[in-house]
Amino acid sequence: MSELEGIYAVWLREFRVFLREKERAISSIVSPLLWLFAFGTGLGASVQISGLNYQLFIFPGIVAMTLMFTSIFYGMYVIWDRKLDFLKEVLVSPLSRRDIFIGKMLGGVTDAMIQATVLLILAGILGIPITPMGALLALPAMLLITICMTSIGLFFGAVFSSFESFQLVMQFVLWPLFFFSGALFPLENLPGWLASATYFDPLTYGVDAMRGVMLGMGAMPYGLDLLVLGGFTLITIWMGASAFERMGKI
Repeated sequence: MSELEGIYAVWLREFRVFLREKERAISSIVSPLLWLFAFGTGLGASVQISGLNYQLFIFPGIVAMTLMFTSIFYGMYVIWDRKLDFLKEVLVSPLSRRDIFIGKMLGGVTDAMIQATVLLILAGILGIPITPMGALLALPAMLLITICMTSIGLFFGAVFSSFESFQLVMQFVLWPLFFFSGALFPLENLPGWLASATYFDPLTYGVDAMRGVMLGMGAMPYGLDLLVLGGFTLITIWMGASAFERMGKI
């Protein structure tokens, strides 16, 4: 079996699991819509940011939230596979652990991108004025966010052996990443120390890139956002692949 065939086999298995679990896909789409319309409409009635309705302002952040939560929690499937002994069978196959990581990472990326794309389509149907070109230009940022966050999720899935440990750590990772990214509020007026912390959050650059191409409100150049986000993504891929290399001593 060639490396590409092995990676494809792992990806295909992950994708088939996604197709079987329709409830997971539906809930991951319904949840951001509730945030968008309950939270966005409530504040949007009285808050405008740079002349934009608040609901429109937070839309790129809600897309980023969908990608982040779906991608990071995908790492829990590593723990589930370990408990079912499926992971042990994969690890003793001729595939390298790096290839197993890549196959699983691509599976998680596929799942999250499908769900975020559905959210973009629903936004157009529900009257959120995102142009087709804006949505198209947002795709590279969305893809980098997804690869980065899926790699983080797989890293923690490889490190921890219980769902409780995974969920506990995720609470200390997910919410700071989300709230410090500028998804729900502009970063310009933050205190200096907090503004500095946002530069170490990869999601900051993804949200800014999407907000720039969707709404014309990017705080940084689009190319710079993608460059920095790409750097974070390479680091997290290395972390995830390294964790899979060390795993397997099981």
